[in-house]
Amino acid sequence: MLRILAALALMNSSTSSSPLVPDTPDSLRALAHAYYSWQQTNYPVASSDQGLHTWDDRLTDYRLPAVRTRRKHVELLLQRVRAMRTIDWGRDDQVDWLLFRAQLEGAAFFPRVLSPEESDPQLYVGEVSNGIFSLLKKEYAPHRTRALAAAARLEAVPALLEVARQNLRRPVRLYARLAIDAARGGDDLYTSSLMTLADQLSAEERTRLDRARDAALAALHQFADWLEARLSTMPEWTPMGEANYNYLLKHVYLLPLDATQVAMLGEAELARYRGLEAMLSDPGLASPDPRRSTSIPADQAAFLAAYEAREQDLVDFLTARRLVTIPSYLGRFEIRQLPEAFKPTSPGGFMNPPGLYDADSSGFFFIPTYNPESGNFYIRAAIEDPRPILGHEGIPGHFLQLSIANHLPGEIRRQHGDGVFIEGWALYGEEMLLREGLYPENTGGYGQVLRLSRYRAARIGVDVNLQTGRWTFDQAVRYFMEAGGLDREAAEGEAAGAASSPSQKITYMVGKWQIMRLLGRYRDRQGADFRLGAFHDQLLSTGSLPLAIVEWLMLDDRSTLDRALQ
Repeated sequence: MLRILAALALMNSSTSSSPLVPDTPDSLRALAHAYYSWQQTNYPVASSDQGLHTWDDRLTDYRLPAVRTRRKHVELLLQRVRAMRTIDWGRDDQVDWLLFRAQLEGAAFFPRVLSPEESDPQLYVGEVSNGIFSLLKKEYAPHRTRALAAAARLEAVPALLEVARQNLRRPVRLYARLAIDAARGGDDLYTSSLMTLADQLSAEERTRLDRARDAALAALHQFADWLEARLSTMPEWTPMGEANYNYLLKHVYLLPLDATQVAMLGEAELARYRGLEAMLSDPGLASPDPRRSTSIPADQAAFLAAYEAREQDLVDFLTARRLVTIPSYLGRFEIRQLPEAFKPTSPGGFMNPPGLYDADSSGFFFIPTYNPESGNFYIRAAIEDPRPILGHEGIPGHFLQLSIANHLPGEIRRQHGDGVFIEGWALYGEEMLLREGLYPENTGGYGQVLRLSRYRAARIGVDVNLQTGRWTFDQAVRYFMEAGGLDREAAEGEAAGAASSPSQKITYMVGKWQIMRLLGRYRDRQGADFRLGAFHDQLLSTGSLPLAIVEWLMLDDRSTLDRALQ
């Protein structure tokens, strides 16, 4: 506690250039530690999601004075960190300074440029659904404890949504439509999933939970009605613009590329994977087809079980070929059904890794509801051969990589979650497994890897061209379908995700390209001593850091980083 208080005092003096606040690696780490503590208390739902359950009975305070106070806090701290004199520090200390600065840049950039409290109703609907979901997904405490925390959060929902009405001065029509779908389609999270926690409640406590749930659901539906009644008056979605996009690439991701170069990379990779698909003996193998499967699951339970069972195939393959070391602390990786509340912007599902503060080392991948007749790419792929997506989300992909990152000793590096590294590693792993022989040539699994890379390349074009203002939303959907090979449902969800979460869609292919570039340089340096598994182990040991920094750490070469910082 004394350390935290001292660090907070240091933060409060961060606008001063007084020599009483020296620029040292210790002062940097004290600032960072205090900032992470501040984040935990100010964003209680995010804390719950990361496995820190101190504030499970709270929602974030979105009243505008609190919002402005948080933004000012981050901006002042960023100014303090930018001004630090680090030229005489050692490499590892400079790395931590760059990482913490990039974290603050991201925390300042998105509120400043996107103003989600004023423009995005999804922020508030997501706060509610994530607030409950974060209490359900793991058995971290008795049912009663979690149910009472859920009741407290649900009781705060009507007031939260009233604040949302006051804040949303210029809600974007696209975001409003997505929020409406999520608010109306997510009832099962509250009426079924949540109520599994009610078995230990007293009659009085159960009545409280029921009332809170019903009031929250009514408020959510009324909020959806309020949004729908105003849709015609809402502005269309607008891009952030090229200058902002380039700022994001440089200052948050530390990328040595601008928007034009990223778009060119996407075009090159798209052409490559479309061509590789065409070289298949049957190019239709790149489009998953459940009819090619030897076994069609009978129902949802069988579908989830069959999906999860294939994980062992990947583990056995990786272990036999010494492609990566699987640590003893790695937990269980489970497959679960995607809650409807998250479907509008996550049509393929999403991965939930162990939280940074989680005592439970297990992780989950949430996949759409089973339907053997579905046109959804992810459902079809999961029936025919789930291993490409499973490898991306589980082992050797996100679950393994993020579990290792959570065990780094340094707090700043442990806290860093560079999306380019995270998604780049997972996509790299898909093709690495193909090249190492997991999938026989001209099979559905082999073709699926090519299609997955093809549409990740298409994601780059959509993200860059949407956010720089070169394309409309409808153009983005058509591009996903025509260039990326996606069905309309998946294409619309992908385009919505690109509009809602700028830059996220570029992370896959840009990260993979950076890792492949690093791999080639590493191989040349190692010569006869090179082993692919050793490269993977060393790469994963760095955490989830910008790859320009990883290159400095692994090759002792900061030339790429210097280009990014110019």
